[in-house]
Amino acid sequence: MLYGRTTEQERLEQLVAGARAGCSGALLIRGEAGIGKTALLDWIAATALRDDGDDDRELRILRVTGVEPEADLAFGGLVQLLWPVQDRLNALPEPQAAALRAVLGTGHEERGPDRFLTGLAVLTVLADLAEDGPLLCLVDDAQWLDQATAEALLFAARRLAAEGVAIVLAGRDDGFVAPGIPELQLSRLNFEDSSRLLADRGRAPALRSQIITESAGNPLALIEFDSARRDQPHQHAPLPVADRVFSAFRSQIGKLPERTRLMMLIAAAEGRGDLPLLLRASELMGVDLGDLEEAERTGLMYVMDGTVTFRHPLIASATYQGSVLARRIAVHRALAEAAEDPDCRARHLLAVATGPDHDVALELAAAAGRARGRTAYAAASGLFRHAARIATDHGRRASWLAEAAALALTAGHAAQADRLAVEAQELADDPAVGARIASVRAAVVFELGDQSEAARGLLARAGGTATPETAALLRTAAVYGWLAGDGDAVRAAAGRLAAAGGADPLVEGLERLCDDDAARGVPLLARFLEGRLDAPDTRAVDEQAVRMFTLTCGTVLGDDEAALDLAAAEVRWCRSQALIGDLPYALDILSRNQVLAGRHRDAEAAVAEAEEIARDTGLRRRLVRLGAVRARIAAVEGDAQRVRELADATPAALRTGVDCARVLLDLGLGDFDAALTRLDPPPPGPDRYTWLSLSTAADQVEAAVRLGQPERAEAAMRHFENWARAGTRPRTAATTAPWAQAVVLRCRALLTDRPEHYTQALQLHEKGGRPFERARTELLYGEWLRRARRRNEARDVLRSALATFERLKAEPWTRRAGAELQAAGEHLVTARLLADNLIDRLTPQELQVVRLAKDGSSSREIAAQLFLSPRTVEHHLYKAYPKLGVGSRQELVLLDLT
Repeated sequence: MLYGRTTEQERLEQLVAGARAGCSGALLIRGEAGIGKTALLDWIAATALRDDGDDDRELRILRVTGVEPEADLAFGGLVQLLWPVQDRLNALPEPQAAALRAVLGTGHEERGPDRFLTGLAVLTVLADLAEDGPLLCLVDDAQWLDQATAEALLFAARRLAAEGVAIVLAGRDDGFVAPGIPELQLSRLNFEDSSRLLADRGRAPALRSQIITESAGNPLALIEFDSARRDQPHQHAPLPVADRVFSAFRSQIGKLPERTRLMMLIAAAEGRGDLPLLLRASELMGVDLGDLEEAERTGLMYVMDGTVTFRHPLIASATYQGSVLARRIAVHRALAEAAEDPDCRARHLLAVATGPDHDVALELAAAAGRARGRTAYAAASGLFRHAARIATDHGRRASWLAEAAALALTAGHAAQADRLAVEAQELADDPAVGARIASVRAAVVFELGDQSEAARGLLARAGGTATPETAALLRTAAVYGWLAGDGDAVRAAAGRLAAAGGADPLVEGLERLCDDDAARGVPLLARFLEGRLDAPDTRAVDEQAVRMFTLTCGTVLGDDEAALDLAAAEVRWCRSQALIGDLPYALDILSRNQVLAGRHRDAEAAVAEAEEIARDTGLRRRLVRLGAVRARIAAVEGDAQRVRELADATPAALRTGVDCARVLLDLGLGDFDAALTRLDPPPPGPDRYTWLSLSTAADQVEAAVRLGQPERAEAAMRHFENWARAGTRPRTAATTAPWAQAVVLRCRALLTDRPEHYTQALQLHEKGGRPFERARTELLYGEWLRRARRRNEARDVLRSALATFERLKAEPWTRRAGAELQAAGEHLVTARLLADNLIDRLTPQELQVVRLAKDGSSSREIAAQLFLSPRTVEHHLYKAYPKLGVGSRQELVLLDLT
């Protein structure tokens, strides 16, 4: 019976009821040791099974308990959870099935390169199990789960929606973090409930108050102090509650026979309750299973179904910590000798090593390699770190620490990666190891700190001359410098490479653009981009920084089609390989190009997905950068409040993209002076070639002309024209930027009042690209034609402009085009409604699901691409059908969803 937990019990019952109704949910129960977390899990398990008789489909329970000694054992918790249902792996998509086979040790595959694939596989398994009936997953002592298991479970839990899965996690107050999961904090029992508990244990009323006072309402303390009072009526212990409970357990253990204490120590050191291993180790230590009889009789331990279990984790801790070091080492040595699993053996060898040990270090490094192969990067990092600590070889220590740093960064622990890299740097003599360390430190700084400092750190490490080891550092430094807007860093990297005869088109092209030499810089980058397009497999070997720039290279060149194709291909690659950690950046670049292509709803869907994954993977900086896309859409639509909110939420150092969107908003709303003064002209360098800075030049030209001060935009116009002209020169890449040439001609028409520039611009617009820019050209030409009293011609181009503005929901521009049409003699409905597009009726995720379903993908295939469960995919489809006026997938094929 539970006391004082009515509210908590109701919350758990609601969660299970939701699962029975097909709605998934997760809950984290928090509280101090002994507060009753495990009791609540036991209660909901028993209650759910007892209530199962009225349901047509049987509820299933999966359960896992974190074990403190296994906190560094990669996927130990996931093995415990999924071992009973491993037969369901064959139904998974092959990459996911391979991932879980590697985790469970039932296959020969190594995991792919992304640590979140396991989470996706767990989600799919749970959803598949829920097809047979509601599923309840109970996770106890979550604070002791290994990180790989915790990441996988939380990734799955945050994506549950319509599967019929309930996940309940229980963890201590300060030991487990689960962002995005609702929490339930357990408080201590009040006097009345504490008194009821003691009364049911037969404690007389007169003796209850002192026990309640000493226990402070902690249920476990109430029980243990009550038991202790029966044995030692006058015991007093002015310690904190948890310490007093711990002391009480140590006192009970101390009264047991020595052989029993030794057998308990073996079980505490082993941690998993693996009876065969315990028996093999105990035989080496001269004890056996019969020596546990006293521990079982006193209720400290249980042996059931081939598993040895302590009644409470504090008993295991008291057993282990109450033993002397020499005995603990002897026990771990026996467990290592008895272990059949090499990872289990390595864990116990680590506890044995008290100083440098070459053989143990090698075994730990081998275990680290296996963990890395299963993408348990945090565990692998820890094992390499431990191997380095006891290594006897100086070079191996540096190499293993460097690998530990790189893996910590991959696992998302940037600060820890930096500390390990600093430690490795002090030991590294090998240039290759030194280069790897420098790359790790630069990546940490780029992601979390001053991005320019990342480039300068690599330059410092590379030294004054380029060698094979430092050439890659210099290339990465140039890219980091470009992405950070640090032209000096780009020039320094390019100069050193050129001096060593190692110039490459990427770095040289970036250097030329930093000096505003677009005529030579653009062709060099075009040559680099062509090489990338011809060799798509370079993503397997390239430095991450260079891959990042490749995705933006098409935009820098004005080659929207190539940029969109590259970004879409990268997103498809990430989806097919379940590279969830890389996906937010790819989606970010894709969304930028979708905005430029006039596909605003697609861009919003990409941003929404990128934001969700960035939150799940801890890529907080990505969340901030995504604001520029939303700001651009809001500016086109004239949503001033939304643009202001995004500007307020963006740090000043990252606000350039949002400020560029505000320039467009100012222009659309007729605030021309603000449009001109909103941004200071960027100095020569990378900031002049961002995806929004290039577009803003034309906005400033129009604002200056509207103010009658065209000279204020001369610099912006000159820079834009030089860049656009470079795109028409013969080069190796078979693409040009007709939209850019068209915008140059539009600006010239504004500045010179020569209409032939408008007609030439519209001819170039016919070649495609950037529909919003085409509509703006049509609007300006229509205005010129109306002023020239050529109303029939004006109406033709203004109708086209109005149609595009309406499709883009560009409300300020729609009003302006409508007013011009009326002035040109067109009769329009005064309150003309914006065109109703089918896709505007859908949420971003519904749009993604519907588009894939329309293309013929099955629910399972869609789920694998969008990192959802098949049941959630069906849920989104059934919500979308009524909005679209259809009733099946077959009818989707007939719809225009562009």
